[in-house]
Amino acid sequence: MSATVGHALAAAIGQGLDRLDAQLLLGHVLARPRAWLIAHDGDPLPAASAEAFARLCARRSAGEPLAYLVGEREFHGLTLQVTPAVLVPRPDTETLVDWALALLAGDLADRSAPAVVDLGTGSGAIALAVAHRHPAARVEAVDASAPALAVARANGQRLGLPVTWHHGSWFEPLAGRRVDLVLSNPPYIAGDDPHLDALRHEPAMALTPGGDGLDSLRWLAAHAPAHLAPGGWLLLEHGWDQADTVATLLHDAGFGEVQHRQDLAGHRRCTGGRWSG
Repeated sequence: MSATVGHALAAAIGQGLDRLDAQLLLGHVLARPRAWLIAHDGDPLPAASAEAFARLCARRSAGEPLAYLVGEREFHGLTLQVTPAVLVPRPDTETLVDWALALLAGDLADRSAPAVVDLGTGSGAIALAVAHRHPAARVEAVDASAPALAVARANGQRLGLPVTWHHGSWFEPLAGRRVDLVLSNPPYIAGDDPHLDALRHEPAMALTPGGDGLDSLRWLAAHAPAHLAPGGWLLLEHGWDQADTVATLLHDAGFGEVQHRQDLAGHRRCTGGRWSG
């Protein structure tokens, strides 16, 4: 008797795979939505599909992110393609986007075409979300990884969103220019953090700068003033326990109106400040 859709899902779940993960993986193999799987759980599963599903389940059980296995991730209403060259976009980073959009509609609303830069863009998630939600913004994005930038650029082309992409380190491609809003989700995990092992499938350079995890945040706080227009803002994502330290870095660099925003778990996940010029 051939295996059915329902049997395959039950077997995967019985081996410890999360139910939603199993459904998404099988849906990916069959190019079908979850609702179809539920409605067709008695349908026979072709042998080739069963084998492909089993391979994906084994990789997921070994810790590979689901987004890499299915090749995409939803972020702020956009479906982004992702590969192991980029971090998997996370819901907590939507906090940074929401704050940026609030500023563009508020404190920066008098700037008809505000210049926005996303540093360390990875998949392009932050830059593309801002470009999607605030079309008047002139959005640029920078990444030091050429493979990551290729993923971001492809996402921009597929979504039809006008972001200008730059290959380089932090502000390097923007030498001599000032912008209205700088956004970044830089590497901030300490080099000896035990959680890094669970993230071993994601690019290490995007996760940790080593040491205490603060080097990138220190650098951005110190160098952003030279690239911000008067009244411009710097918004940074950071670790759940780094908010006070990042606030001190911004104060020491001369930023005013330093404040925080909380993630979905209630942690102060983002810290930002305004440059008076």
